[in-house]
Amino acid sequence: MYRLTSCSGVDVPHFLPSHLLQRRVNVDLVGCGGNGSQMLTGLARLSHAIQALGHPGLHVHAYDPDTVSEANLARQLFTAADVGQHKALVLTHRINAFFGLDWRATPALYRRGNQSDIVIMCVDSIGARHEIHQHFHSMGREPHYIMDLGNRASDGQMIIGQPRTSVTAGHAAPAGHVRLPYPYDVLPELINVALPEDDTPSCGLAEALERQELFINQAVVTPALQLLWELFRHGRLTWHGAFINLRTGRMQPIQVKEPA
Repeated sequence: MYRLTSCSGVDVPHFLPSHLLQRRVNVDLVGCGGNGSQMLTGLARLSHAIQALGHPGLHVHAYDPDTVSEANLARQLFTAADVGQHKALVLTHRINAFFGLDWRATPALYRRGNQSDIVIMCVDSIGARHEIHQHFHSMGREPHYIMDLGNRASDGQMIIGQPRTSVTAGHAAPAGHVRLPYPYDVLPELINVALPEDDTPSCGLAEALERQELFINQAVVTPALQLLWELFRHGRLTWHGAFINLRTGRMQPIQVKEPA
């Protein structure tokens, strides 16, 4: 039987719903580029670890219409042999072969979500976020958690939250439980299409490295994976996001707060 570890003396206000400890958790990963390729590999490690502790594990469905280019090499988890292939298919096939999984990939834009428990957004533009944000509200059933990861040249952010509408019907929350706010209510600028953004693609690896630090994606993905690990290992969170800056070497967490 899967058991949570205890953290005595720590006030943890957000609790993972118990039904997500009793069955395989469906995760949609949207985007398999800089953050997404790192995240997919980390999710496989996470699933393997929690299964060793008795949890049924994760089932991930990766989405990305893009193909691998030379500019993606080194910064993303691809090799020269992958150039021209669909990112989602290459990564998922590799993960399945290495870990013996049955995860799925769709080389297209994201249009699912009604069967997912967690949606992890690793898209690289405000427009893409805004479109999927609108898609969430058109679904009959929203996911229980939405996680968003993003970055610029040397800094980035990650946050996990819940949709505005409740998806916990029939699943009682423990006393003291605090609901996580919707990520785009906390950081509305992530979906504000009125803001300017630079989405010009890089022509080669050298140019790509001029635009972004080599390890910024890894720096953003690692605390995101830690949050998921805390949810499934300890069943609770005291923080639900962070701002990361590699130039200053700082990470500022976003604490879980009582609703106003």
